[in-house]
Amino acid sequence: MTESVRQSGDASPEQRVPEWDGDHVHDTRASGADLDGEFLGVDPAELGDEDLIREMQSLHRTRLDTLRHAADSALANHLRRTAELETEYLARHPGREVDPSRLRDA
Repeated sequence: MTESVRQSGDASPEQRVPEWDGDHVHDTRASGADLDGEFLGVDPAELGDEDLIREMQSLHRTRLDTLRHAADSALANHLRRTAELETEYLARHPGREVDPSRLRDA
């Protein structure tokens, strides 16, 4: 956390967004629809592997712009959707290949 955030007392995006609890995102709408009745995306379990990867790539590509410039509600949706898609990916690939060059020495 940067010094300016600590001094100003500003809440992080995760703290400002009610669906975020610091570990994962909660979808507070059992129906899967937002307050306007629009659906917030296809259930990740219904996506094929290629579609799941494409959706995750799209979210990661737009992450910084969403974090810096989007409304809190858009950021909340982004956080929720990212958590849904990544959770589905990890459920499908529990033994995913880990690149040894990405590991730290113990």
